[in-house]
Amino acid sequence: MQKHQRSINQMLRQGLFALLVIFLAGSSSWAQKPYEGKTLLAVFAHPDDESTISPILAKYAREGAKVHLVVVTDGRYGTNDFHDHKAGDELVVTRREEMRCAAELLGVELTHLNFHDQLRAAEGYDGHVPHAREMVKQLNDIVEKTKPDAIITWGPDGGSTHMDHRLVGASITQVYLSKDWQKPMSLYFYGTPLDNIDDADGKVLRGQASKYLRTKVPYTDEDLEMAAKSYRCHYSQIDPMLTEADFMDRKSKNGKFVYLRKFEAPKSDSDSVFE
Repeated sequence: MQKHQRSINQMLRQGLFALLVIFLAGSSSWAQKPYEGKTLLAVFAHPDDESTISPILAKYAREGAKVHLVVVTDGRYGTNDFHDHKAGDELVVTRREEMRCAAELLGVELTHLNFHDQLRAAEGYDGHVPHAREMVKQLNDIVEKTKPDAIITWGPDGGSTHMDHRLVGASITQVYLSKDWQKPMSLYFYGTPLDNIDDADGKVLRGQASKYLRTKVPYTDEDLEMAAKSYRCHYSQIDPMLTEADFMDRKSKNGKFVYLRKFEAPKSDSDSVFE
């Protein structure tokens, strides 16, 4: 009888141990993947623009979110003093390859659209406006398909006041505003805190007061290292002497945070602009 009881006790202990292992494994999995089931959509203008927020793209992908990155333009005018690339179709091929490399390292799903840099602004109304309108419609289709929980894009400053940045940010904002989406989603604009900018012109052109940048997303050294590796993919755009350590030092000046401004819809009606 005692032998039988010991056998039962042993089985119970083994069963409890197995349940504990399963529970701990599940807890560990949750801790490592807290954003499983969430979808983030990042929308930027050029190949390499994603480096602005790349540490948190890597972070959310690592933590289980489905991260979609949309790059709108083809980078055909991305010439610089570091390389002898010529503007045009050959550079487009190079920058698409670079963008695929960066997206793969970050662990994000890439959609690279086919719009020209500057969105054909030099072609006047008949060239630019249909091009820009088509961009909005394609971005709308992407939102319909991906059904994101959150969208991150350029704000009114465009980071550097670049016309493509500002137009792309305004375009995905229009998609967000264009209807009452059945699935709730949040819209965020990337921003640079005013106090992190030294020059007076920069403060006016792209600085934002801290009271607006209330979403501060932290990231780890691991995320920063992956962002640095992905940035190196954009070889045609960067100084060959720039190291991953240089990139990480530059990013760390913001204290390993990406600052975002959340778009807030009015919570009630009003009949005056002075309220």
